[in-house]
Amino acid sequence: MGVTAVILAAGRGERFGSDKVLARLGGKPVWRWSFETLLSHPAVSSVGIVASETNINSIRPLAPEAAFVVTGGATRQESSRIAAEAAAGDILLIHDAARPFVSHGLIDGVLAAINQGSAGAPAVRVSDTIRHLDEAGATLLDREKLFGMQTPQGARRADLLTAHSQNQGDFTDELGLLDSAGFSVQLTPGDPQNFKITTSDDLAKARGIVGFVETRTGLGYDIHAFSHDANRPMMLGGVRFEVTGLEGHSDADVLLHAATDALLGAASLGDIGVHFPNTDPRWKGEPSLTFLRHAASLVREAGWEIVNLDVAVIAEQPKIMKKSLEIRQNMADALAVEVGRVSVKATTNERLGSLGREEGIAAFATATIRER
Repeated sequence: MGVTAVILAAGRGERFGSDKVLARLGGKPVWRWSFETLLSHPAVSSVGIVASETNINSIRPLAPEAAFVVTGGATRQESSRIAAEAAAGDILLIHDAARPFVSHGLIDGVLAAINQGSAGAPAVRVSDTIRHLDEAGATLLDREKLFGMQTPQGARRADLLTAHSQNQGDFTDELGLLDSAGFSVQLTPGDPQNFKITTSDDLAKARGIVGFVETRTGLGYDIHAFSHDANRPMMLGGVRFEVTGLEGHSDADVLLHAATDALLGAASLGDIGVHFPNTDPRWKGEPSLTFLRHAASLVREAGWEIVNLDVAVIAEQPKIMKKSLEIRQNMADALAVEVGRVSVKATTNERLGSLGREEGIAAFATATIRER
């Protein structure tokens, strides 16, 4: 009698402000924590994932062990039904991806309830005083009879499919759905640490439990020769300089190209050539601030925040430091960070080599990012 567990990761994260299951936690996305715990449980035969249309392409490459990765519905109940239809085991466990700290003990408790003939789910007693507010006023409720529901919630898969087919309401968990369909349900001991990440404060709490926030650094480098076209504009950091420009497919802003590669490298997202190939006519003459802005967006979508970006330009001319504040502000605006997180420096090559002979300009960049 096989047990299939399914991670529900199709929520919209409206209260969190972004997709919380993709947020970084201790070196991996939030959803991966519970996925690995369920996968390692000796009674669980397989683990699948129900993702959203917007995060499925981020989750699928990171879940090669998953039995399936499918797109969920508009509500949790729809995603639960999709999970039941996609699963193969006789017993089904459904777990919220935003609860990273599920334990084997919690899973054991739910499986024990199912083996006794009931659907099961962990629950914790409410510790706060609770009042019910309606037109008649604020009624005090007996907290000794109140429980906060957790996941995983489990049942025989056939029972859950039947409950979904008979459903006439909108339920936020499997036990409510099964109870309404007349199936026996049982609460099992929950764990306060099995909390759901709903707000940024919850994520900060989770990171406190894990004990560290991952920080990464990326390196970028680019070099361009001066153009033979005396009318080609020189763009550095999105600022025009009154000297002959650099040869390139886009605006050849060597400073921003190095910065873009540093950001992409820090988050392991490829390089500028992957995202903006010089064979694509769309990028002919494109301002390189477009590339930096897009790289920053990709980094954030991958669950990182930008801590610092430091660029060094190697050129005999032009002298860029007189416009360094304008360059830094351009970059900060593209990155959506404070200008104090962007640094620009310049040096010459002391007349040595091709750069010293003023045949071109090079730039190095380092980017620091951390989990957000």
